[in-house]
Parts: sequence; C-alpha cells; structure tokens
Amino acid sequence: MATETKKAQEGTDRSTEEKLRILFEMQQIDSDIDRIRILRGELPLEVQDLEDEIEGLQTRLTNLQDEMKNLEASIANKKNDITESQALIKKYQEQQMNVRNNREYDSLSKEIEFQTLEIELSEKRIREFTAQLEEKQKFETDSKAALDEHVGALEDKKGELNSIVSETQKDEEELKRRSDQFEDLIEPRLLSAYKRIRRNARNGLAVVPVERDACGGCFNKIPPQRQLDIKSRKKIIVCEYCGRILVDNEIMTEKAPEE
Repeated sequence: MATETKKAQEGTDRSTEEKLRILFEMQQIDSDIDRIRILRGELPLEVQDLEDEIEGLQTRLTNLQDEMKNLEASIANKKNDITESQALIKKYQEQQMNVRNNREYDSLSKEIEFQTLEIELSEKRIREFTAQLEEKQKFETDSKAALDEHVGALEDKKGELNSIVSETQKDEEELKRRSDQFEDLIEPRLLSAYKRIRRNARNGLAVVPVERDACGGCFNKIPPQRQLDIKSRKKIIVCEYCGRILVDNEIMTEKAPEE
C-alpha cells in the first residue's frame, strides 16, 4: 500500500508535459504489443477452425463407414434370400413331378411364382443398395482427400504459429516489461483513464498526435486555439469527438523518461 501511495504521489508530482511524453511512449509500446498479438492471434483461431473441421470430417467418415457396412450387410442378406428362394423353387419343381392332382400342382406353381417375385425384389434391392454403396464410396474417397488436405494445412498452420511464437515471444516480453515500467511512472487515475480509452478504441489507440490539424484517431478537425493548448502541454486534452488523449506531433521525436 505504501509503495502504491508513493508511486501515485510521484506520478502526481510530474509535470503535465512529462505525463504526456510518458503516455505517448507507452502508447507506442502497447501498439507494438498489439501488432504482435494480432499477428499471432489470428493463427490460433485458424488452427482451432481446422481442428474442428478435421473432427467433423472424422465423424462424418466414421458414420459413412458404418453406413457402408450396413449396406454391404444388406446386400449379403439379399443374396442369401435369393439363394434360399432358388432352393425353394428347385424343391417345389421337384414336388410338382410327383403331385396327385391339379390342385396340388397349382399350389406349388403359386409358391414358385411367389419365390420368383421374391428373387426379383431382392435383385432390385441389391441394385439399389449397390448404387448407394458406390455413391458413399465416392463420398468416402472425397472425404478422405479433404481430411488429408486439412491435416496438412493444420500441420502448416501449427508450424507457422510455433515459429511466430518463438520469434515474437522474447520481443513481446521485453515490450511488456517496458510498458510496465512506464505504468509505474503514471498516477493510477490517469493510468486507469488511459486503459479505459484503449479498451474502447477500435484500434487500441488512447494517445494520438494532432496531424494536419486533425485528431490522429478519428481525423476530425481540431480548432486552432485548441491546437495551441495542446502544444503548450499545460494540461491533458482529449478529443471532443472520440475521447482520445491528444498530443502535438513534435512529441513523437522526444523520449519519455523510463525511471
């Protein structure tokens, strides 16, 4: 608590000009951190999307293979039905050779006719199941190709992500260390305002210079008298349109203290 009170007092004791230079320098550092995180931040989303798509393709393939097995089983069952019907036809034909009257002969003929229809129906079902099976086999081939493509893309994206993480992690840590140093130089109330503006700003810019007589954040024109006030660095001035903290563009060539 004593340390925080001391830091708050030190931040309050600084001149407005020093505070503005510190805020602008911290904004530059935080913007560099934002760029690193944006660069890296898109890749994890792409990796996650690919992983979800791969999971979906694998589930689709599993379901497809189950359906193909069921179709193959149905074809095998219908072939067995045909074999059974053919055996019955042969049996009934042999029985017709030993009938004692026309009624028995006609009855056997009807059984033979029924089994013949059963064979035709089974053959029709086999053709239908075979067509469905061929369609699903083609779909399986396409799905496997898509799965292989996604797996390859996932490996590439993961490699790219790991490369960026390894390349930028050290830079990000150093930038974060410097940002924390500057935070310690600013009074809590002003630091809180800076962070709030950054959260609300679409591009994370809380401190912007006046360029070409306009706000560097929203590009609305700044009146001449207000520009003079900004250049004097006697008080913290915010844009009346977007609420960002305004600094004169000469501050970009100056360095803020880091101690």
